Amino acid sequence: MILEADEDLDVVGEASDGIEAVELVRRHRPDVVLMDIQMPVLDGLAATRRIAAEVPGPNVLVLTTFDRDDYVFEALRAGAAGFLLKNSPPEELVAAVRVVAAGDGLLAPTVTRRVIAEFALRQPDLPLSARLERLTERETEVLELVAAGCTNAEIAEQLILGEATVKTHISHLLVKLELRDRVQAVVFAYESGLVTPGQ
Repeated sequence: MILEADEDLDVVGEASDGIEAVELVRRHRPDVVLMDIQMPVLDGLAATRRIAAEVPGPNVLVLTTFDRDDYVFEALRAGAAGFLLKNSPPEELVAAVRVVAAGDGLLAPTVTRRVIAEFALRQPDLPLSARLERLTERETEVLELVAAGCTNAEIAEQLILGEATVKTHISHLLVKLELRDRVQAVVFAYESGLVTPGQ
């Protein structure tokens, strides 16, 4: 396997179906779970939902041969931190695992433009907009920069804050908005109308 060739990445388990995947995640508590959408018994999207709901910690990177928008959106709603196509070069897979392990989100380049276009067509959801009112002015600024793809270091530099303070703001806004991770925060920022493509 590609990941086993990388010395600082440890593969702790492989599952043949979605139920087994959830059990292995409960047992081993990995940092990252590579999840195939097409799995027997319990599909990868349902398994991702269970992992997100039942096992705190692991970030799920969904892998699929299918470049379909409905899979992308469903994976993100299920709690996935990233979405990558199986035909991606090996170095992209390794890099994606590292990105997701660091707590950042990742979308395959081929689907990113379509995801942005989809959000551009949606009308802001009033309940989501109302949830934005829970945030302080600073947390809103941080969310806008997260949605723009900025790292914690870049946010700290732009807002003249310490990186630890940025992490605290991100943790608070995730709790207030009832979100799991940065990927869901980006999705929320677009769905709520806080940011728009090209902003």
